[in-house]
Amino acid sequence: MRLKPPRFWSRPRSGPAAWLLRPLAALMTWGVRHRRQQEGYAAPVPVLCCGNVTTGGTGKTPLALDLVQRLRERGHQPHILSRGHGGRERGPLQVRPGHHTARDVGDEPLLLARAAPTWVGRNRGETARLASAAGADCLIMDDGFQNPSLQKTLSILVMDGGVGLGNGHVIPAGPLREPLADALRRAQAIVVIGEDRFRLLSTLSTLLPKGQARLLPGPEIRSLQGKRVVAFAGIGRPEKFFDMLKEAGVNPIRCLPFPDHHVYSATDIQRLEVLSREAGTILVTTAKDAVKLPSAFAATVRVISVELLWDDPAFPEHLLDLLFHRP
Repeated sequence: MRLKPPRFWSRPRSGPAAWLLRPLAALMTWGVRHRRQQEGYAAPVPVLCCGNVTTGGTGKTPLALDLVQRLRERGHQPHILSRGHGGRERGPLQVRPGHHTARDVGDEPLLLARAAPTWVGRNRGETARLASAAGADCLIMDDGFQNPSLQKTLSILVMDGGVGLGNGHVIPAGPLREPLADALRRAQAIVVIGEDRFRLLSTLSTLLPKGQARLLPGPEIRSLQGKRVVAFAGIGRPEKFFDMLKEAGVNPIRCLPFPDHHVYSATDIQRLEVLSREAGTILVTTAKDAVKLPSAFAATVRVISVELLWDDPAFPEHLLDLLFHRP
């Protein structure tokens, strides 16, 4: 079972718990900085990293999928690199959806593999070598901003506009993986996903290019309006999925949140099946959750895809121009 982040992480002001944990946070900062001194592998093709400075989901995977689609439309052959969080395979290996399961390689790699060849492994340098040899002309990293094993051409810091940066402290005193200043020095762009409730785009004192995008449900959402819906999700912030449904005119009669990368047990499936038997009830979930469900049960669940709507449609194209060093 994955523990939920402590509440004091999300408080804008530092409380006693955060101050007491500052020595451990300093040790964490030292470890991250020391690890970054390693010289990573220099791939023969451009490398774009969709990363974040906070723990939890910020929208990195939807961004990676959006950029992969744009690269393919430009005629490129992108491959995706992922750690394979939650999978038992250590890699390096290529994800094969017809062969691997979420228990093998993790949920996100299975989802990413539908869009482009995807490789998992803790050492991104090793997976980059394999992907380049397999024909990739550019590499997209889903997470790995703090991973030094592969040199990046373009690093994008992805931030959740609905959560912000919490209390601004490093783990375990706060939600940051490293000091914000350190991350900003290595990033080439910032993307805020969702409503910018903490005014990140205006308060971050940096000259980095900044863009904003919102998650929109796919067209399948229209058939659910006015229906009895039970929604469930095991993502970084399940409430983002539930809020997205409500904003699209779908008001679930029940919302069931699960931890990020949750592995659905037989008990979970039985519970959901009981709810689905109620007259007129439709189960809905995310594409990331659907890949972890037994196939027979998954066939009875409506899967809601998501896409990014950019405030400035030219901004993602500008990011790809930067990747290939075009002004």
